[in-house]
Amino acid sequence: MSTETVTARRFAKMRPVPLVDAPPVDRAELPPGPHLHGLLQSIGLLRFRHQFVPYLRRRYGDVFSIKILPEGRHLVVFNRPEHVKEIFAGDPEVFHAGKGNAILGPVMGEHSLLLVDSAQHKRARRLLMPAFNGHALRGYEDLVTGLAKTEVGRWQEGVAFASLERMNALTLEVILQVVFGVTDEDRLGELRPLVNKTVNIPPLVFLGWGFPRLQKYGPWRRTIENQVELDRVMFRVISERRAASDLADRTDVLSRLLLVEDENGEGLTDEELRDQLVTLLLAGHETTATALAWTLHELGQDPVQERKARDAASAGNSEYLEAVLKESMRLHPVIPMVVRHLMAPATVGGVDLPRGANVAASIILAHESEERHPEHLRFRPERFLEGEVAINTWIPFGGGVRRCIGAGFSLMEGVAVLREVLTTYDVELPPGTTEVPKVRNITSVPRHGARIVVRRRAGA
Repeated sequence: MSTETVTARRFAKMRPVPLVDAPPVDRAELPPGPHLHGLLQSIGLLRFRHQFVPYLRRRYGDVFSIKILPEGRHLVVFNRPEHVKEIFAGDPEVFHAGKGNAILGPVMGEHSLLLVDSAQHKRARRLLMPAFNGHALRGYEDLVTGLAKTEVGRWQEGVAFASLERMNALTLEVILQVVFGVTDEDRLGELRPLVNKTVNIPPLVFLGWGFPRLQKYGPWRRTIENQVELDRVMFRVISERRAASDLADRTDVLSRLLLVEDENGEGLTDEELRDQLVTLLLAGHETTATALAWTLHELGQDPVQERKARDAASAGNSEYLEAVLKESMRLHPVIPMVVRHLMAPATVGGVDLPRGANVAASIILAHESEERHPEHLRFRPERFLEGEVAINTWIPFGGGVRRCIGAGFSLMEGVAVLREVLTTYDVELPPGTTEVPKVRNITSVPRHGARIVVRRRAGA
C-alpha cells in the first residue's frame, strides 16, 4: 500500500464527525451557555480561548456549556478542583479521552495514545511506559543537556532574539534525536521542515478536517501533502531502525519501543509506531518549547526571580528549577483544557449529564483562580516548594489514568535546558517588551516570541 493511500485512509477514518451511535444531546439537559452558532463558539474556543473561556465563567458561573463543531456536539466546562478530580477519576469505560481528542485524529492516527480508550489504551500505555520510566529518563538527560549546551552556545550576547524560536529549534532536536533516534544530518534535514509544518497548523485547518471537500483546497490540501511526505520519511526511519544491528544497545525512544511486546508476544506495528511517535512529537515538542519561552520571559522581567533561578542552576538545585518551570506553566497554560467524552450518563459536580456530552477540565480557569492560587497574576515559583499548590489545581499534564505519559520527560528536559541557559547567561528583556498569548494550532504561545537579551556570566 502506498504512503499516499495510508495517509488518505487515516484522514478519512479519523475525520472528526458526530458519533453515529450516540443519541443527540438535548441542550436543555446541559448547564447554561451562549446561544451562538456552533461555528462561532468553536472559533471562540480555539482562537480566542483566553478571552472567551474566562468571559463565559463570569457570565454563567463555574459550570457552563459550549456548542462545538462538528454540529451537534456540546462541551461542558468545569474548573473547581473537586470537579476536576471527578473527571480524572471517572470510569475510563464511561469517560473516554480518545473521543474527546478527536480533532487531532487525522494527524495523530487511530493508534495514538491520546486517541484510544479502554483496553486499547491500557495496551498502548503499558507498551510505551518503559520508555518513560525513571531509569530511561536518566539515560536521556545527558543527551538533552548536550543538545541544550550546543544551542545555548550559539546565542549572541546583547542582541534581542525570540526565545520561542530558539526553544522550538532545541526541542525539535530533542524529539528527533532523543525520541526518534535520528542523528544523520541528511535525514534531520528532511524531517525538520516537515515537522515544523505539522506543528504550525492553524486553528481553522483543525476545524476544516470535519469537512472533506475542503481538503482539495489551500491550507487543507497542503496539510495533507505535508503529512504524506512526513509519513514517507517516518516509515523509512522505522524500517531502517528495525534492521539496525545495534538495536538492543540503542537508548532512543523509538529503539526502545521496537523491542517491547505485549502479553501475547506482539510488538508495535509500523503504523502504531508512526502514530505514537507523531503523538510524542505534537505533545512534547511545541508544548515544552512554549513553556520554556514563557519561563525565560518571566525571568527576564523579574531580576529577583532571575537571580534566584541562576543561583539554583549554579548550585545544581533541580527542584527549584522545576518549580520555576511549573510556575510558568501555571501562569501561561500552553493547552487550554482536558476533555472526556461521555459514553454513558454521568454526574459531575452534582450536574447530571447525558450520554454523548463532552466534559472538560479547564486548565486556563483552574490556573488563574485567585481562590486556589493567591496572587495568581504574580510569578512566584516558591508556591510549588511551600505546599501551596493543592492537587487538581495545577493540571497541565491532565490526571488520573490518562495523565500525560511524557510529563516526567518534559520536566526533565525543561530543567536541563534552564540549567544550561542560567549557568551561562544572565537573562533580561529588551526595553518596552510586553507579551500576551496567541493561539497557534492547539497551543498558546507568546505573541511576540518572548524576546530576551542574554549576557554571558563571569566565568561561564
